[in-house]
This record gives sequence, C-alpha cells and structure tokens, in this order.
Amino acid sequence: MNRGIVTALAGIGIAQGLKVFTHKKATGKWDWKPIFQTGGMPSSHSAGVASLAAYVAANKGTRHTETALAVIFGTIVMYDAQGIRRHTGEIARLVNDLDDNIEAISGDFPSVKYMKQEKELNELLGHQPIEVATGAFLGVLIGLISAKIENAARGN
Repeated sequence: MNRGIVTALAGIGIAQGLKVFTHKKATGKWDWKPIFQTGGMPSSHSAGVASLAAYVAANKGTRHTETALAVIFGTIVMYDAQGIRRHTGEIARLVNDLDDNIEAISGDFPSVKYMKQEKELNELLGHQPIEVATGAFLGVLIGLISAKIENAARGN
C-alpha cells in the first residue's frame, strides 16, 4: 500500500485514539465513544493531512508539486475543521436549545401543537483552534517519523 496513505491513516487513527485520554482528562470519566465521533482534542482531520504533508515534504522536498498539493489541501481541511464545521456545531447547539425552549413553552399553552424532534442535532462537529493546532503538530511528528522509518529501511 502507498506509504503516504498509511501515514495519513495512522495520523487519523492515533488522533482518534488520543481522544479517549483527552476526554478522560476533561471529564474525569473513561469513555470509548470519542474514538467514533467528530470534534474534540486533538483534531484527527488536522493530524491526517499534516502527517501526509510532512511525509511528502520529507521525501520529495519542500519545492515539489506534491508537497504543495498536500500543504494546500491540508490548510483547507484545517480551516474548514475550525471554521465552518465548528460554526455548524454552534448552530446545532442553538437549534437544540430552541427546541427545548419551545417544548417548555408549549406545555403552558395546550392549544399549541408541538412535536419534539426525535433526535437532537450533533453539536460536536468542528474544532477549536487549539485542537486543530495540536492535531497538526501530532500529524507533523507522525509524518516525519514515517519518512524516517521508510528512509532507514531503504538504507538512506
């Protein structure tokens, strides 16, 4: 399999696994659910794209077109993770709160027909900037380690 793909998937997997520990530190409770969720510390999106960019840069050099593609792609993904996706999560939180408030008000007015939404919207979609930066730092480390292992195996 392509070493760049393996490196990026390793970055994503390691970041997702670390979310169990950061969740424990934040809440005091062990929970495996963060492994399967978006959002949280560190950003696995950032770790994946940063590990790929660092791996490509270490093997091809910083002036190579493949490095440019990986860096630009990674920058867009990280911007989206901490920008648009985070704001979408904030909007979801507001909608969920609004639904709860309307439900409470409708109880005081029997003539108001209200049906509670079956399932709340997912509020943890994006990342805070520190989560993106931590994921990117983790990804760069993983990418450089992967390139070093590959180069050592080749005898470089």
